[in-house]
Amino acid sequence: MLLRFRGPDGMVRITVEPADTFARLGEKLSEVLPATVDFNTLTLSNQPAGGEIKLLKEIARHRVSAIGLGHGDMVFINYKHVDSLSNGNSNGDTTTSSHPLSSTNRLNGHAILPTEDLPIDPPPMTSPSEKIKNPWELVKQSALDDRLDKLNGKIPRKRDVKMCRHGEKGMCDYCMPLEPFNADYLKERKIKNLSFHSHLRKINSATNKPELGSSFMPPLTEPYYRVKRDCPSGHPQWPEGICTKCQPSAITLQPQTFRMVDHVEFATPSLIENLLQFWRASGAQRLGYLYGRYTEYTEVPLGVKAIVEAIYEPPQVGEVDGVTLNEWENEKEMDEVARLCGLERIGVIWTDLVDSGVGDGSVICKRHIDSYYLSSLEVAFVARLQSQFPKPTKWSDTGRFGSNFVTCVVSGDESGQITISAYQVSNSAVEMVRADIVEPSADPTVMLVRNEEEDDGSESRTRYIPEVFYRRINEYGASVQENAKPSFPVEYLLVTLTHGFPSDPKPLFMAEAPGFPVENRAVLGQDQELKTVSDRLGVDKDGQLRKTSEGVLAVSDFHLLCFLHGMGILNKEEEALLCRVATQHDLADGYQLLSTPGWATLLAILQTTGERPPKRPSPDDGDGSNTERLAKRVGGVRLD
Repeated sequence: MLLRFRGPDGMVRITVEPADTFARLGEKLSEVLPATVDFNTLTLSNQPAGGEIKLLKEIARHRVSAIGLGHGDMVFINYKHVDSLSNGNSNGDTTTSSHPLSSTNRLNGHAILPTEDLPIDPPPMTSPSEKIKNPWELVKQSALDDRLDKLNGKIPRKRDVKMCRHGEKGMCDYCMPLEPFNADYLKERKIKNLSFHSHLRKINSATNKPELGSSFMPPLTEPYYRVKRDCPSGHPQWPEGICTKCQPSAITLQPQTFRMVDHVEFATPSLIENLLQFWRASGAQRLGYLYGRYTEYTEVPLGVKAIVEAIYEPPQVGEVDGVTLNEWENEKEMDEVARLCGLERIGVIWTDLVDSGVGDGSVICKRHIDSYYLSSLEVAFVARLQSQFPKPTKWSDTGRFGSNFVTCVVSGDESGQITISAYQVSNSAVEMVRADIVEPSADPTVMLVRNEEEDDGSESRTRYIPEVFYRRINEYGASVQENAKPSFPVEYLLVTLTHGFPSDPKPLFMAEAPGFPVENRAVLGQDQELKTVSDRLGVDKDGQLRKTSEGVLAVSDFHLLCFLHGMGILNKEEEALLCRVATQHDLADGYQLLSTPGWATLLAILQTTGERPPKRPSPDDGDGSNTERLAKRVGGVRLD
């Protein structure tokens, strides 16, 4: 009988006999699975998540037919690779990965992956002393930042009837415009954090005073908690030598008073609904990257808003309590498709949902004020992502400052309803993770400060741990400073954003529901196929486009654009034209796309793929001879 096995590396099919044992089944699996699979960790289950799980080595003596497997059944397998193990039994020599290991590979102070101790995603070996000369002339920042730099930013006020004693065209202290960082105005509007450009105006007014005739100094400086290289004192490089000029100062953690992005807006509720569909169908969690753009946010002085237009789900293995990300081979290609659509990767979103079991669709509230909002493991993950997407700005002496990358979590609230929360981690958190100063804890509410010693007791040669403090309000209401070792609350590293949906949705991608299947959902039986492309485009059996109500909107689907890019049929100009049709919905561009050679090739492939085999001819061709011959054949059959 034929059995299908779906695992982290795709689906395989093998043929076994009902009398074969699972040991024999494992031998056949070893022929089709990657050579690096550790079969001591291979498990089998009847469901992708939440089902009964058995280790293959525990049931090796039993027959395949003993558990009721039949021809064509699907079995879900999971395993670990030999080169990703360090503390278990392996079938061969472990290979050292060329990628630096992150601090998230340690849990509660103990290594859980190879013990090579390197900071995550280390930038080029530079020090803060290597600053950019005249960054306001060399650094190219975004068009949005250029527009906000030119705005006045003042908050206008109307004439106060009680206090103002001047005429309509006059002005006094009671009606003059306020600065965008005015504390009373922000408190009145319940704005917790300054926008980035308001924060920039505030520190720039204190750093540079044009009336004094002094030279301009960039007001922004990124935190740097690593040992400076090329110290001018002349001593050997650390760890052989160190002095007060090159060692980092003590860190005092405080909640960040500003945020790089103020608001996250989802272009249409269907984006979240498609993400929730996976959880409802499998019970497993799901993660996706947000693609969109940044624009002004008028509800906050000089605010910035992130508009999400699409969610791309990378290769991953969903579990009941989280996800495991696989290698994303076409990451740069998907970013290029988004760029052709005028978008960029602006954030990440994942689900953390547990059904309440009541049967009314409610979920359990896991994240609240008495537990946590982002766990320490998630903070480290988000910090790594933000470090990969730095924000270029001409107001910083290094040419970059912080990140506009946002994080959204879909979880349950106090009333049992599914809700969205938006966050960023502070610039200090990004640098502390980059410098390998902190590591996640088994307790999701606290972050651990690492020790300078290695696991064997020797002194670390890859990281320097400065003193870390944080301030809190004690039981007497006084603000006190405490040592952050061994741990401190993760709230000191979080920045909260607002989120919402537009009252009048105008999404960039307007294809009608249900839309093209979402990528990497083969575990649910949802595959992206050429037949689905034909159905979405309205291609008939002759390879011609049928007239549909959608028209050019048929290609206005980000997942369809990514699939067509992977086929490699259209050249760069034709693909740029396709993305322009999908986002601008111009009928003239649509007719131009139909006349391109690449589009004609695509239609020919869809026609060939969608052809049906010719029907068998009827026994009666019209002269009655076949009918008579068939009657004689039937009449020759006799029952004894």
